[in-house]
Amino acid sequence: MKKVLLPTDFSENSWNAIQYALQLFKDQECHFVLLNTYTPIIYQVEYWQPSSAQLGIVDALKKTSKNRLDELHEKIILGFKDPKHTFSQISSINNLTSEIDNLYSNSIMDIIVMGTKGASGVAGVLFGSNTIHVIKNAKCPVLAIPSGFDFENPHEILFPTDYEIEYKNTQLNPIIEIAKKHISRINILHVFAGNGLTKTQEKNKSILETSMKGIAHLFHDVKNQNVPEAITNFQLKSRVNLLIMINNKRSFFENLFFKSTINHIGFHLNIPFMVIPSRK
Repeated sequence: MKKVLLPTDFSENSWNAIQYALQLFKDQECHFVLLNTYTPIIYQVEYWQPSSAQLGIVDALKKTSKNRLDELHEKIILGFKDPKHTFSQISSINNLTSEIDNLYSNSIMDIIVMGTKGASGVAGVLFGSNTIHVIKNAKCPVLAIPSGFDFENPHEILFPTDYEIEYKNTQLNPIIEIAKKHISRINILHVFAGNGLTKTQEKNKSILETSMKGIAHLFHDVKNQNVPEAITNFQLKSRVNLLIMINNKRSFFENLFFKSTINHIGFHLNIPFMVIPSRK
């Protein structure tokens, strides 16, 4: 049974992401965990002295969180009847990334599906700070759903890579599972500036080819473009439903994409975006 974590701040964007997850994993044995985290302002003060009034605020926030999770669960049950889906709820006084670390340590989820920005998201910016922190730090795949994106089967998957990663089953299985379930084609996009592949890159490309036997896939080579430009241009030519990348912290890909351009690409990216950690 697949375990899916659904963080929510009860915004429209988080509800949109929940709907996407329920449809992506339709008719598949899944357990969904609805997660709401909150941090009262008084908890952010270094030397706060608990008083009955302050504790009352915490209790009120906890009750509100639990009630809203109950309402959300009921909304899901009414709108998405799937006998293969089960649900549980977690309401936690914690920040989101710390809570996700704790839950992962306790084997609560295999994948996180969340909106790209919360209730206070700035118009025009795709990735909110919470999403960026989760993507950078999560030890399992994170699937971020843009605001207002209506579900469509991911028939065309775009997978940019530099072939610098010695691909493991744990990294490729999430891609292959989605491709098999939705009869997808995987477009492997190699962005490069040199004259050819090194022996290491050839070896890693061969691992990809072997792993994707039986799945529709195409290899594309793009020269002298930066990664966001190549992704944007590919989307203009082809109908892509899902972008998937591996967050390999030691590669040039990590330095180029996550450290300098994640906000930039957010202005152009209007499809779901899955990030797979390089290692567990």
